[in-house]
Amino acid sequence: MSKKIDNIIADIKDQYLEDDNNIPWIIGYSGGKDSTVVLTFVWWALLEIRTEKGNSALSRPVFVVNNDTLVENPIITDYVVEVLDYIRTAAVEQNLPIKVQVTTPQLEDSFWISFLGKGYPVPNNTFRWCTERLKIKPTSQFILDKVDSLGEAIVLIGTRKSESATRAKTIERHEIKGKRLTKHPLNHNTYNYAPIKDLHIEEIWYILNSKPSPWGYDNKKLFQIYADAHADDYECPTVITDKTQPSCGQSRFGCWVCTVVKEDKSMTALVKRGNEWMSPLLKFRNEMVEGRNVSENRSATRRNGQAAVDADGHNQGNYTFEYRKHMLRRLLETQREMQKTKPHMELISNQELVAIQINWYRDGYFSPKVTEIYSKVYNRPMPMDGTQYQERLILETVCKDNPDDYYLINDLVALYKSKTILMNNNGLQGDIEKRLENYINSKQCL
Repeated sequence: MSKKIDNIIADIKDQYLEDDNNIPWIIGYSGGKDSTVVLTFVWWALLEIRTEKGNSALSRPVFVVNNDTLVENPIITDYVVEVLDYIRTAAVEQNLPIKVQVTTPQLEDSFWISFLGKGYPVPNNTFRWCTERLKIKPTSQFILDKVDSLGEAIVLIGTRKSESATRAKTIERHEIKGKRLTKHPLNHNTYNYAPIKDLHIEEIWYILNSKPSPWGYDNKKLFQIYADAHADDYECPTVITDKTQPSCGQSRFGCWVCTVVKEDKSMTALVKRGNEWMSPLLKFRNEMVEGRNVSENRSATRRNGQAAVDADGHNQGNYTFEYRKHMLRRLLETQREMQKTKPHMELISNQELVAIQINWYRDGYFSPKVTEIYSKVYNRPMPMDGTQYQERLILETVCKDNPDDYYLINDLVALYKSKTILMNNNGLQGDIEKRLENYINSKQCL
């Protein structure tokens, strides 16, 4: 194994030092086991290059690109946010040419606007609109931006032949004998490089469990996430040295709203292993699956006006307004329930809520308004803006013993930001005093 590791590092060093005008490297980093190992190898290779050739040899930029679909499994979101912060800090401290970039879907392409705003039926195997909108487009745009500015780009991927027979055939079909790089299937002037394609899952976990993370993060946390998400019927050939540890394995994490799979085994396993706060998410996801093909939930036409009724008279068009507003209310109820344990987590952003309202207006639906549905669920007005994810995470930690204080502070920050955006602070003091008075009165009623 040690020799195999040395060979991969040597291969990466050789490719990094290629005389190709320092074409930028882009590492697709999901936070999962394979992409973590790819970044680990690259990090080790860069450190060795600097030792052997000095800082001047590290002239090729390396971008660690994480694509946030905005509907990722919340446990993975928390993990990735924390890890990316470690990577940013360590890259600066170690003076490495590594930069972190997070991509997200355009607002009009987000899952909730497509589903609740426009009424798209949730994805299945025959209508899988989510992959293109949530994953491919955001990352492809970042790659294209780098290609446009620098001419070409090389994308490092964590695919492995041993993952499946299909994956092995795909890798072999695009391989050019004697060459490390293959043409990217979607983007011109872009190449793929798969440095760990010949590693097996046992070797992946050996590296993560036995070697310290070069950016200082504890890989045991990643191992534990996989262990908790391991479903009973998954084969898990992981080799571990401590027999008291549970086996983990090939659990796959994706969007918590994924309706392409019949059953979300990883989220079900996470709930069973102590993450009961995720139960409302699993319930909502199952509701989306169950309601997908119900004729009463669907229109008789598609959004373009084309008839969409099958031979049996079942509607197959986009979702009706009644179903959309029902599912928005259910989503907000699910979010409210989850936030009793995890106040910092949002399932849908205020920006998306506003965009849903705009789409409802375009479709001719003016009542009820999104803000009215929000107010009924939360028993308070919808804030115009809120804090960023990392800020909310810190705020939750500080207010751990007094969760109500979290919402008070978040609302006050949102109020201040809304006034700043409008460039008008008139009435700000009065609004703040009113919020504080309402908060005190609510406490006295209890």
